[in-house]
Amino acid sequence: MYDAGVKVLLIGLRGCGKTTLGRLLSGRWSVPFVDLDDRTAALLGASSAGEGLRLKGESAFREAEAAALHAALAEPGEQILALGGGTPTAPGAAKMIRDWCGGRRWPVVYLALRPESLVERLERLNPLERPPLTGLVLAEEVRLLHKRRDDLYRELASHVIDAEGKSPAEIADLVGRACDSMDWG
Repeated sequence: MYDAGVKVLLIGLRGCGKTTLGRLLSGRWSVPFVDLDDRTAALLGASSAGEGLRLKGESAFREAEAAALHAALAEPGEQILALGGGTPTAPGAAKMIRDWCGGRRWPVVYLALRPESLVERLERLNPLERPPLTGLVLAEEVRLLHKRRDDLYRELASHVIDAEGKSPAEIADLVGRACDSMDWG
């Protein structure tokens, strides 16, 4: 599929399918999958990212998230890396993504969904897994975070995948084609 040592970063708002897609791609390509939320939780001594966020607060969570991102990017070998929804907003994280991925031409894939679709997905999940960040009701928070982060995701992404109405397998096919089209030289 691509040269050894390449990492594929999956970015997007919570609930867009980064973890599901990352696991699917990992199996298809026989490449390790890393969920940055798990690594961040471990750094905070929490059982989940949601617990880490609730117990330590957003500032400490973002600092841990940036540290987890740096460690994952520095690991040798290829991997599929699903970032947390807010990872690009963590201190220094956007610069890390630009420097590490742009300089090495590692694909950064933004899974783009409309806020309404994200709300539908998130309403089916346990709210403790993904606690609110703003104190707003879910639909308002998702619209606000989408408005704040969409431009940043698009700026960081080498590929924007419209995930609207597509199955994980269809999205994986699109990501595969996007990665295959890259010049790894």
